Amino acid sequence: MSRIFRSDEVAVGDRVVVRQRRGEHASDVIGHVLSLDPLVIRPQEVGGFPSLKDAVEITDLHIIKKLSPRTVRNSDIRAIEAATARAFPGQEQLLIDGWLARTGAEIAERSNSATPVGHSASLQPVPLDALRKFYDAHDVPLQLLVPERIGKPALRLIERHPDAWELGEEILVMTAACEAPDTAAATGTQLRVDAHPTDEWLDMYHFRGTPLPEDAVLDLAANIDGKLAFAQLIRDGRTVAVTRATLTESDDGRTWLGYSAVEVAEDCRRQGLGTQLTRQLLAWGASQGAEAAYLHCRQSNTIALDMYHKLGFIEHHRHRYARLVG
Repeated sequence: MSRIFRSDEVAVGDRVVVRQRRGEHASDVIGHVLSLDPLVIRPQEVGGFPSLKDAVEITDLHIIKKLSPRTVRNSDIRAIEAATARAFPGQEQLLIDGWLARTGAEIAERSNSATPVGHSASLQPVPLDALRKFYDAHDVPLQLLVPERIGKPALRLIERHPDAWELGEEILVMTAACEAPDTAAATGTQLRVDAHPTDEWLDMYHFRGTPLPEDAVLDLAANIDGKLAFAQLIRDGRTVAVTRATLTESDDGRTWLGYSAVEVAEDCRRQGLGTQLTRQLLAWGASQGAEAAYLHCRQSNTIALDMYHKLGFIEHHRHRYARLVG
């Protein structure tokens, strides 16, 4: 069984599928973990929601596999990945047999990888030679963005040749509904949204600890198929938190708010400003016609994951980057 996705340990509360032996036969249970020792599962409701059904103790475990918190369709995974690709277009793009190859500033992984946005990409082998030719022409390594489920051809390729690929960390793609603001909630802050980054925005934001290069800023605006915005949370006339937002459509016509590049002023952290920024940005997204928002968070960033969960974000699916090294 592949461990490329959901390699983290199963915990109480997780939704899982369990295969248990019953004599010469096996049966599957899909539900939520109530206890690990003994292993007790409560079967789920339709859609992956928790239920009040009778719990089942698993006495002869054969396989246990962690699942996404809710049931999701492949078409919904593809919708979010397509909206993301439109938000991170890079400087040059080429659609190759359902894979969107992009190249841009080296700092931006999402603008410098190939992602399966077409239906055909999940049904046929990865067009490795054509993708390699595209990236060789731009003198950058071939890197695939591999979503779970719709990226199965890429997963099979990686599993057949594990030494040829360098895998990045698992990334959780999380979603939340965009809702109108609570007018009764007074926070003492204001949200400012601009089409271009202000000096204050650029001064505050760092990419993995370093200032954002000018060519990366150009990548953010070049060829975006949608709307780009730079948001600042202002308190007492001072910018105390920033983020980047995009509004792009998936092929089914839904508008998605993309949320990334969050940073809070160093002397203002642990004051709930990241939470305020997120809530106000979700409200702004709703005012712009977005039904839902998505963000990416590394599996290891448990502090951020906890904050996003409290704000109503839930894991939708996962993806990883795979760089060809051999």
